[in-house]
Amino acid sequence: MNFQIFDLGISDYNTSLKFQKETFLKVQSKLIPAGLIINRHNPVITLGRLADRNNILASDELLLKNNIRVINSERGGDATYHGPGQLTVYPIFDLKNLEKDVHLFMRFLEQAMIDFLSNMGVSARRIEGKSGVWIKNKKIASVGISIRQWITFHGISLNITREDLKNFKLIRPCGMDVEMTCLESELNRAVSIDELKNSFIEQFKQTLESFYCVTADN
Repeated sequence: MNFQIFDLGISDYNTSLKFQKETFLKVQSKLIPAGLIINRHNPVITLGRLADRNNILASDELLLKNNIRVINSERGGDATYHGPGQLTVYPIFDLKNLEKDVHLFMRFLEQAMIDFLSNMGVSARRIEGKSGVWIKNKKIASVGISIRQWITFHGISLNITREDLKNFKLIRPCGMDVEMTCLESELNRAVSIDELKNSFIEQFKQTLESFYCVTADN
C-alpha cells in the first residue's frame, strides 16, 4: 500500500491537528492514497471523547507552571500526555482500501509497535481488554484514533526517552492507575528519536504488508 510520509519534527498539538485535517482532505479527495504523519509534541495533555476531567490529577496552577496545555481531542479514549520524548504517529488511511474494521486497524497499530520494539530487543505485548502496548504491567505506548467516512486520523504514541515519564504522574493515563515506561528505561541506555524514525517507518510498512496481506509500494 502506498502512503506519503510527512515529518513535522517537534510541533504544537494544534498545528499537528490542522495538518492531519489537511491530509485527511487530500486522502478523501484522492489527491494522495494515504498519509503517515510523524511528529513529536510540545508538552500537552489531551482528553479523548469519553474522557473524565478528574483523571487530570494536577492543578491548573501546576500545569501552567510546567507549560503543559490541556486540549480536548476528537480521538477515542481518556486522558493522555504527549511530549517531545515520544514518537507520535498519525496514519491517515482510507480503510476502504484495507478492511473496514476499526478494531482490526487498532490491533495493527499495536502490532507495528510490538514488532518495532522486538527489533530493538524489547519484548512487548497486548493485554486483553486494554488498548496500547505493554511491557509486563507497564504501558509503553498508547492508541487513540478517530474515523470519518472510513478514513482514520489521530493514532499512536510510543514513549522513547525518560524525559516525559514524570509528566504522566500528572494524570491517570487512559483513566487507569498504571505505571508508564519508555524505551530508554527498558534498554537502560540513551536513545535518539531522530535515529529511530526511519527504522520505525520501515517496520510500520512491513507490519502493514503482513497484517493486511497488501504490497507496500512506498
